[in-house]
Amino acid sequence: MQNLNGKVAFITGGASGIGLAMARAFGAEGMAVMLADIEGEALERAVEDLRSRQIRAEGVVADVGLRDSIKAAADEAIAKFGKVHLVCNNAGVAAGGVVGTVAERDWDWVVDVNLMGVVHGVEIFTPLMESHGEGGHFVNTASIAGMLSPPGLEPYSASKFAVVAMSEGWAVQLAGRGIGVSILCPGFVKTRIHESRRNRPDAYGHADAEVGADGMSAAVLGGIDVEPVAARAVEGVKADELYIFTHPEFKAPIAARFERILAAFDSAAGSQALHGLGDRALPSVDLGATPAPS
Repeated sequence: MQNLNGKVAFITGGASGIGLAMARAFGAEGMAVMLADIEGEALERAVEDLRSRQIRAEGVVADVGLRDSIKAAADEAIAKFGKVHLVCNNAGVAAGGVVGTVAERDWDWVVDVNLMGVVHGVEIFTPLMESHGEGGHFVNTASIAGMLSPPGLEPYSASKFAVVAMSEGWAVQLAGRGIGVSILCPGFVKTRIHESRRNRPDAYGHADAEVGADGMSAAVLGGIDVEPVAARAVEGVKADELYIFTHPEFKAPIAARFERILAAFDSAAGSQALHGLGDRALPSVDLGATPAPS
């Protein structure tokens, strides 16, 4: 999707933060934008902001954790614009804490939004993209926490690792259908992720203090602005990049993690417990070779 002009984007979590910044950035490329967000008043303001920038925009209130809600939002996008070419599965929430103290409903909430929200977006929009035959692209927002797991953020990291894993598989599956997949993995960015409980549905019960309290807030508020992240997402889509990173400084700790993984394979190769099993070929299944950029 090198030429974005005249095409249509659907962006979840689009009323603020990275979502709204991506709407502005893709809109500046000539795309029409359908914003989806759970926060109605913020959504109205975001749509007006885009229109003030001469971006064709509409909004729909939606809860990404509910498949029927995203299906209805997709139907609304088709009704407004006729087709959708780019889907940014961006909505996300954060929860965490000391092991054994994270409430079960916190786990449910994070998984429903961060993991199942992406599943709903991909599964609902894939046939819609295929139906118009003009190709398409998914940008699934993970996080650098989809590559590294900081202590105390296990629910968040687990959901973001899942987004990375699912997207790697989908990239292989969808490459032959003319649909690209990118995984957006930002580090700390000045968003309101540390205040995500403000939109927590009542179905998940009482919302206690925000995850990480002062430490999380300080890290987020000390992060980079949303605009470079959005601009990087545009670059990544045009280049059909699978991994879109925004914080090169995380290369070293991620490399160290993979060095530990590779060392563990060396340990397995020298294991007495596995001695005598002989050389074995890889199983005859597709292990997910990364598709070449189109």
